[in-house]
Amino acid sequence: MRPEIRDLQASMREQGYIAERSIVTAVHLARAMEKPLLIEGDAGVGKTEVAKVMAGILGAELIRLQCYEGLDVNTALYEWNYQKQLLRLRIAADERNPDGQPGHHADDSLEDIIFGRRYLLERPLLRAITRPDAPPVLLIDEIDRADEGFEAFLLEVLSDFQVTIPELGTIRAEHRPVVILTSNRTREIGDALRRRCLYLYIEHPPFEKEVEIVRARVPGIADRLAAEITHFVQSLRRRALMKPPGVAETLDWAHALVTLHRDALDAETVAETLGCLVKDRHDLREVEGDDIKELVRVAAAG
Repeated sequence: MRPEIRDLQASMREQGYIAERSIVTAVHLARAMEKPLLIEGDAGVGKTEVAKVMAGILGAELIRLQCYEGLDVNTALYEWNYQKQLLRLRIAADERNPDGQPGHHADDSLEDIIFGRRYLLERPLLRAITRPDAPPVLLIDEIDRADEGFEAFLLEVLSDFQVTIPELGTIRAEHRPVVILTSNRTREIGDALRRRCLYLYIEHPPFEKEVEIVRARVPGIADRLAAEITHFVQSLRRRALMKPPGVAETLDWAHALVTLHRDALDAETVAETLGCLVKDRHDLREVEGDDIKELVRVAAAG
């Protein structure tokens, strides 16, 4: 393993992220090549956490754009502060001379003022471009939830890291941000966007790695409980559930059981805390009653 890869893996571990070589290499290359990194995988496998960890390692600002259906350019890029602009116009009207002629500011000068940077509301994409001191980490989360029109707009931004605002002109990034996009694959991402990115797919972790994650992220957890939790969760993932639990749910459940001072699983506690792990009522019905007892027995047996 190359020294820079090994050092990055150690730094990610210090931030509480247990990453295998494929993840570390992809993150390293994305940063070194100044290319966006598209990370796909099931919900809860740690896609978003990669961006948070990188911001921590670099000491950089994390700028997050949460995507959703109907997300438009203004919400992602910039808006004018209309309230402040209107207030400035009213002040200018009060400054007019008694004969109704412009006073302190001419009309052209006033227009330059109210369409200046002080009246501009920077949304995540513009903020990521305009950071003057150091490159931030830009997280474009769940890009698959945005529509294809927004995806097409994003291509231009990620290609040149510049945007054009009609009233101000073209604004270019002084420092290219570290860009991480995530997708849960609720729809297929277009080929054009994929070509502009490096690609990483994160699977649910194997048993040993998930136990290590639980031990690292849940202080004070008993080794036996960490192993039983992981066996139980991985048994659930092999079932045909509508929303299989991810690592995030594993950690939530582990924290809950430690809070309840448990050092091993028992059927009663599992039934009472299953909502930390299973987030769909149809899935809850799949693991009720005697089924829980059997899953606990299998988890205890290892």
